[in-house]
Amino acid sequence: MSLALAILLLGLGLALVVAEILFPSFGVLSLLAAVCIIGSVAAAFALDTATGVNFLIAVALLLPTAIVGGMKLFPKSPIGRRMVVGGLSFEARAATDERDLTLLGAAGTVESDLRPAGTARIQGRRVDVVSRGELIEAGVSVQVIEVRGNRVVVARAQPQKEELS
Repeated sequence: MSLALAILLLGLGLALVVAEILFPSFGVLSLLAAVCIIGSVAAAFALDTATGVNFLIAVALLLPTAIVGGMKLFPKSPIGRRMVVGGLSFEARAATDERDLTLLGAAGTVESDLRPAGTARIQGRRVDVVSRGELIEAGVSVQVIEVRGNRVVVARAQPQKEELS
């Protein structure tokens, strides 16, 4: 047995592990990968014990690396593109009511106690709102202080000062 054969079998085994992840073969490629990796370690031990131990350490380090590499490549593979669904990004507006974006600074009335979440009537429509953590009772006037995504944050409205004429 030669060192080149052990290295070739190890490389082939790792390549088959990645191939199994990219092209699921229901275990056929995994079985071949296992045979190649075990054969590689056996060929290394046939040379001498120190080489065999070095190959065992290499397998312990390279096998997880090959699996992680295959997982990183999987979404880009033809099968992976069909199986992996693209999720919503932070810029996606699918879960956001576009009308909420116009509420910043608007005033309204709380319809249910905010503990800290509840509903308020703002600009003639019911809106799911949250307070900054404080309890706000039903019937209290509030003002929208922040709109981020689908979250509308309100605070107690400041009483307006009457102007003296």
